[in-house]
Amino acid sequence: MQNLKILSILLAFLACSFLSQAQETKYKTFSNISYTKQTDSYSKERCKLDVYYPENKKDFITVIWFHGGGLTGGNKEIPNYLKEKNIAVVGVGYRFSPQAKVADIIEDAADAVKWTFDNIQQMGGSKKKVVVAGYSAGAYLTLMLGLNQQYLNKRGLDPKDLFGLVSFSAQTITHFTARKEKGLEELHPTIDELAPLYWVRKDIPRLLLLTGGRDLEMMGRYEENAYLLRMLKLHGNTDVELYELEGYGHNMDYPAYPLLINVLDKWSK
Repeated sequence: MQNLKILSILLAFLACSFLSQAQETKYKTFSNISYTKQTDSYSKERCKLDVYYPENKKDFITVIWFHGGGLTGGNKEIPNYLKEKNIAVVGVGYRFSPQAKVADIIEDAADAVKWTFDNIQQMGGSKKKVVVAGYSAGAYLTLMLGLNQQYLNKRGLDPKDLFGLVSFSAQTITHFTARKEKGLEELHPTIDELAPLYWVRKDIPRLLLLTGGRDLEMMGRYEENAYLLRMLKLHGNTDVELYELEGYGHNMDYPAYPLLINVLDKWSK
């Protein structure tokens, strides 16, 4: 009798172990996919993306991730912290200044969003769960796409089609690289058509703003984001948040990643 009980426990354990293995999420990566319709060699070189997704899941969230680098450098990436989280990540490369104007770089970002909407369902994802996110320069691109409707409208999309926006330490005034194009200094604050603040309006996608501590961040990033938050709320937006990560400067990307995952869980409920 005792042996039968032990055998039953062993079989139950093996069954649970087998079920766990059978349900284990498997991930797949496609690399260096061209998403641009531009035909020049520089666009073909830079405008590529990588896709990391759970291949045995359906209806998952997709995060389009724009890297940092001042719009003058950097590389497409799938952040390690975002791996194995039951989501897809689209790591986007884009053109750089001065080879491309800042306005054209934003067009690249919009093309990458269009590519994702056109293709993510084929991998099991949902077009209703596409999040645009990024760090520093990538966060600036994120906000420009979410606030200035024109970029996505030209591609048959609308910012309201997005599941949400997550911004890591963005400039909300005109990006300093765009100011440089006009001969302005980095510390010359400007709000023109290349500033997310210029496009503040009602009914934006839900938004999580993250910055380092105000005394440690680069060039007033916290204050810029705090002002953006205030103006968005004055326009009637309620699903907008700002977290200041005290003790961190512009290197706030790691403590920000868990907050990104947390907000995806929150938005999914």
